[in-house]
Amino acid sequence: MAVDSQRPTDEGSAKVLRIDNVVKRFGDNTVLDHVSFDVHRHETVALLGASGSGKSTLMKCVNLLEQVNDGQIWLGSTDITDPRVDQDKVRARIGVVFQHFNLFSHMSVINNVTLAARKVHKWPRDKAENKALGLLERIGMADKAREYPDRLSGGQQQRVAIVRALMMDPELLLLDEITSALDPLLVGEVLDMVEELKTQGATILMATHEMGFAHDAADRIVLLRRGKIAENGTPHDVMDNPSDPETYAFFHSRRRP
Repeated sequence: MAVDSQRPTDEGSAKVLRIDNVVKRFGDNTVLDHVSFDVHRHETVALLGASGSGKSTLMKCVNLLEQVNDGQIWLGSTDITDPRVDQDKVRARIGVVFQHFNLFSHMSVINNVTLAARKVHKWPRDKAENKALGLLERIGMADKAREYPDRLSGGQQQRVAIVRALMMDPELLLLDEITSALDPLLVGEVLDMVEELKTQGATILMATHEMGFAHDAADRIVLLRRGKIAENGTPHDVMDNPSDPETYAFFHSRRRP
């Protein structure tokens, strides 16, 4: 039975996501070590860090693909780390896009986008397709609705994956290295779409290696280092004006052209 426990916090704080002292271990290896931060409504938070710092593991914990060993994760007023929580209902409130598009090759774009709405949420086909076509129209891809994924570029496929994640109007959008599998020439069109979503007020937590985009698009930067939060602040404070020598070295080595 699902349980929605209420947090002892101000309802007006508009925290969509709260990560509270999260610990995740794989055997003797502590991948996340007492990680805590919040994501507020309409905020874009970029999760940065070197490979192996814990970014993808944290994203999987938020989406309940991995269970935490300690700590809590709250989505609104729901403790989603409570073992009694209905995980399917939680996932329905979160839109997720991974670096690999995960589109079904045997299904058209419109069927890929509407699959969960029709099969899981039992929407009538007309309702699901009308919503999907509206979203595809907004990104200039309504004419590709009946195409199959192998007829699309990588950038187009990733944009379709983002549209699929938006179908249920999620409270939170998780973007996990969504440009890593793309040809560099196609990265821009996907990042432009994320920028548009931000402008429209989406709440986004994104793990990315695109430092320039994180700097320009994110409201806040959370830098993970060896499973701990090394920095949590504005792009200017964390990326442009860090006081910590290790943070300076990390961003200096990845300085934008």
